[in-house]
Amino acid sequence: MLDKMATDDKIHHIASLAELQALFASTTYVAVDFYADWCPPCKAIAPTYAALAAKHSSTPGGSSSSPSLLAFAKVNVDHAQDVARAYRVSAMPTFLFFKDGRQVAVNGQAAIQGADVRALGAAAEKLGALAAKKRAEAEAGAGAGAGSR
Repeated sequence: MLDKMATDDKIHHIASLAELQALFASTTYVAVDFYADWCPPCKAIAPTYAALAAKHSSTPGGSSSSPSLLAFAKVNVDHAQDVARAYRVSAMPTFLFFKDGRQVAVNGQAAIQGADVRALGAAAEKLGALAAKKRAEAEAGAGAGAGSR
C-alpha cells in the first residue's frame, strides 16, 4: 500500500480515528487540519499549511524505530466523519493541536477556526520550537550519560 504521506510529502492524511490515534502514539506534537474539499477558505490556506509542515515536520526519514516529535495531519471531514465528530469540529477549516495525544492550546488558543494564516503560522512556530527543545534535551541527555543533570 502506498504511504499516505507520498502525495503531500510531510502531511499525514487521516481516514479514521484509529489512524489518528496511531499518529498520536508515535508522535509527541501533532497539528491537525480539519477541512472539506468544497470549502474555499480550506483551499486558500492549504498551501500555507503544507509549507509549515515542510518546514517544521520532524517525521523520521523512513525509520519507524525512532518516534517523531512533530507531525502535521489533515482530516477531510466528509470522508472521516468519525474523527470530526470525536473532536466536535463543525466549522472548516479548524486546526487543533495535540501533545502526547491530548488536545492542547497553543499561544492561548485551543483551536484556530478559519483561514487565519498569522495564527496558524504562529502556532506552527511554537510547536516547532517545542519539538526542537525536546530534541535538544534528548540529545543532551543521551550524550551526557546518566550521571549528569
